[in-house]
Amino acid sequence: MNNKIMVVDDESDILESLRALFERQKYEVTTVESGDECLRQLEKGFRGIILMDIMMPDMDGWDTIREIVKRGLIRDVVIEIITGKGTKDHEKLGELGSYVYDYLTKPIDIKQLIDSVRKCSIYLDARNN
Repeated sequence: MNNKIMVVDDESDILESLRALFERQKYEVTTVESGDECLRQLEKGFRGIILMDIMMPDMDGWDTIREIVKRGLIRDVVIEIITGKGTKDHEKLGELGSYVYDYLTKPIDIKQLIDSVRKCSIYLDARNN
């Protein structure tokens, strides 16, 4: 099962909390504070699950996903949205939804997040085999 997760969020407490949560679940966790850092990690070879915040300064989550696709870095990753934005952006989901595995809103239900990530890991493994 794929056990690599990258958390992309500009809030350090979210990064620390999700790192601790998923390390206890035996995942290898990378945390980054911006879309630019996410792209750098992908270019360095990160492959796995990306938990992407939408509302970030400079390059938001949607712009980051757009860049991931444009640069051809989507192949061995699966993206899950984690956002404080209460309502789904149907326009952006219409454009980029095929690249998004799940959409979870903050405050995040931890059990739901863990279950979603597990399913995402299985999906990624099946897609790559």
